Amino acid sequence: MDEIFTKLLKEIGEDPSRPGLLKTPERCSEAYTFLTKGYDESLEKIVNGALFPADTKGMVIVKDIECYSLCEHHILPFVGKVHVGYVPSDHVIGLSKIARIVDMFARRLQIQERMGQQICDALDEVLKPKGIGVIVEAEHFCMMMRGVEKQHSRAVTSSLKGLFKEDPKTREEFLTLIR
Repeated sequence: MDEIFTKLLKEIGEDPSRPGLLKTPERCSEAYTFLTKGYDESLEKIVNGALFPADTKGMVIVKDIECYSLCEHHILPFVGKVHVGYVPSDHVIGLSKIARIVDMFARRLQIQERMGQQICDALDEVLKPKGIGVIVEAEHFCMMMRGVEKQHSRAVTSSLKGLFKEDPKTREEFLTLIR
């Protein structure tokens, strides 16, 4: 990747041999390797057996999970929060695993809508809950720094399954609790 970033610097009119840019290609390569590490992660390795018998039938929510991703259309960041809720059937999952699953999908070139659905589908596959909901709220630098240049806009997307989709009371409880 270093060569690609060196070429990019030249293409935008910079001098990659300038003192401030000497190590920029290497730093960019390391940054993009980190920002796209989700491609090298798997659901099985993240969950790592951290499923426990459900002692509750109440809703489990992890809200305000920070999310940092790259828009696949412009390779610019979008940042925000992910809220995940589910009603267990037989198992609950270690809470940190939910945040790690969010990161696994966020650390790929993404669109917000698909990322939320991937998180929802992955947790549904692992937990087989009675219902699950994923809400993603994010600010997109491709809208803030270029194009329409709207610094205060935020996109909100939802992915719902089971009780969260079928039962208005369950959905309303989830939406109320994440506010």
